[in-house]
Amino acid sequence: MTAYLFTNVKIFEGTKPKLEAGEVLVEGNRITAVARGRQTIGRERAGEVIDGGGATLMPGLINPHCHFTYSNAVSLADITALPVEENLLVAIRNARTYLDYGFTAVIGMASAKPRLELVVRNAVNKGEFPGPRIRACTPEYTVSGGVGDDSRLDRFVPSIGLVCNGAEEFRRSVRQLIREGVDLVKFNNAGDSFTFGRVGGECNPMTDDEVRAICETTLNLGKRLAAHAHADGGVRQCIKYGVEFINHATFSSAATIELLAKHAARHYVIPAIAARYNTTYEAQAWGITEEIATQIGNKRELEVGSANMAKMHRAGIKVLPFGDYGFAWIPIGQDCRDLEHLVNLFGFEPWEALRAATAYGGEAWAGNSGELLGRIKPGYWADLLLVDGDPLRDLSLLRDRERITHVMKDGEFYRRSTLVV
Repeated sequence: MTAYLFTNVKIFEGTKPKLEAGEVLVEGNRITAVARGRQTIGRERAGEVIDGGGATLMPGLINPHCHFTYSNAVSLADITALPVEENLLVAIRNARTYLDYGFTAVIGMASAKPRLELVVRNAVNKGEFPGPRIRACTPEYTVSGGVGDDSRLDRFVPSIGLVCNGAEEFRRSVRQLIREGVDLVKFNNAGDSFTFGRVGGECNPMTDDEVRAICETTLNLGKRLAAHAHADGGVRQCIKYGVEFINHATFSSAATIELLAKHAARHYVIPAIAARYNTTYEAQAWGITEEIATQIGNKRELEVGSANMAKMHRAGIKVLPFGDYGFAWIPIGQDCRDLEHLVNLFGFEPWEALRAATAYGGEAWAGNSGELLGRIKPGYWADLLLVDGDPLRDLSLLRDRERITHVMKDGEFYRRSTLVV
């Protein structure tokens, strides 16, 4: 592998509020040296010197709530109806799109079909297709009548999720999916306004026995846990049973936020707020006006969720960006708009939003594995982006593929601009 020396760059390290002028050396798949200010790194160590022209060098983005098997469809039912062969092609294309937009690692957060995420993960790991580092997830587990179960008594409709009822059904299915090779197990212990009033976000359709069975089985087999948990009771179950990734957490009470803050080292909260924002204000072309979004409770989820995420952020809870991109009005490739939502809706500083997307995302991806990613620091994986401009001044730069001029994953360039930065 070529050793690369980045010079004349401004470095976003992953945890610091300002960019710093400096140089970075990559040898193999690791960052091996970082110089700042007037310090330099010996040119003899580099096979190639890359003059960044004053651009920003930053860690690759990490998406902790990624639906790369979703097809930018209008509904969950439409994604489910896509045959598995076509769905695999969609997933492979989406994996490449994520890498193209600077996402060098993703955590799958509900596969559209039982083995899709792990099949794409394995193919990317073998070098058969380009894509980010992938943690592969189960489909989301649900119960009869829960999010994803669209059947009626007179009509069976295939579910985006795996429908189980009772602790024993969940135990058996979780064991099967872990046998197949998933990295994490996700379940829906809350409703969602996207069910259009059938089971709202404040409801929890799962029993405590069901949740306990899922969590005990998963943890006993050494895998990780995620939940779709809008409801306050669902969030409390996540705290009680050790669910690492708490998605949404919209209706958390003040007491639950206080409890979550006491256990902040064990959990990541991923609100996926674009699903609420875009559905409220930007889905008219697909038949969802702001009036309809209000009627189904989506606008309230946006308002209450935004207020609670601001409280969680102030309490020191790690609130992460991204999530639920993969629908027609929340298309894959525009995920970095979430960084602006963190600033505009939750009160983050821009550098805090980038920290959540890099350093904190790296911690979330690695878990207890000991792998190092998400920062520009010696010993960390060489997953790097070169950005034309200063994203701390304008986070929207990261939504523009052309402004991300270089994408490096594992010490090798996936793509690099031939233009002068």
